[in-house]
Amino acid sequence: MDQLKRQAAARALDEVRDGMQLGLGTGSTAKHFVELLGERVAAGLKVIGVPTSEATRADAERCGVKLTTLDEIDHLDITVDGADEIDPELNLIKGGGGALLREKIVAAASDRMIVIADDTKWVPMLGKFPLPVEVIPFGLGATRRAIEKAFAECGVSGQMAVRKAKDGHVFVTDGGHWIVDAQLGRIADPASLAKALSAIPGVVEHGLFIGLASSAVLAGGEGIRVIERRKPKGD
Repeated sequence: MDQLKRQAAARALDEVRDGMQLGLGTGSTAKHFVELLGERVAAGLKVIGVPTSEATRADAERCGVKLTTLDEIDHLDITVDGADEIDPELNLIKGGGGALLREKIVAAASDRMIVIADDTKWVPMLGKFPLPVEVIPFGLGATRRAIEKAFAECGVSGQMAVRKAKDGHVFVTDGGHWIVDAQLGRIADPASLAKALSAIPGVVEHGLFIGLASSAVLAGGEGIRVIERRKPKGD
């Protein structure tokens, strides 16, 4: 599986050109991309990146990739990132690694978002992977009740749990927030659910990425396939 992730990352690297400004995703597949990008940089490629997490920042610095921020540049040419699930419309569930807020900010600032994954991430409908919802700790009970109401209005339901870190304490994002993971099973209308969750005051962000991915690079036993989104970003 790790080899498949690296193959997808290598294919996405073919889209990178000298002088580009890149969004650098978070997670095991994105880590492969950063490492391969570092090899190209060492060979003379000139690019600059915006990392989507402190973990990715450390990886990029270790690999010799020059970094900047979205305060210093006004847009990104391409963001390359992984996903926990990808549906046929190239809607995504992301946030398994806890970086969904920064990932979405960076993706939205990019001309293109290329999603790289092994082909097990390709699903007919989103929802089997738990949906991460990033929340403010203050008023969590009220926020959870509002999330449950949004779920009901959108025809989904499932158990919610505050994410725990490996040490057993509450997982805290790079932005200082908590994550509630929702086991929904299936999400028939991800766009409506995304809109409903975004309207809740205690919700900082959610893991539904709607209309952001331009293409997906999937690696499987039969090779690489590239799926392009049917409508251009922004439509």
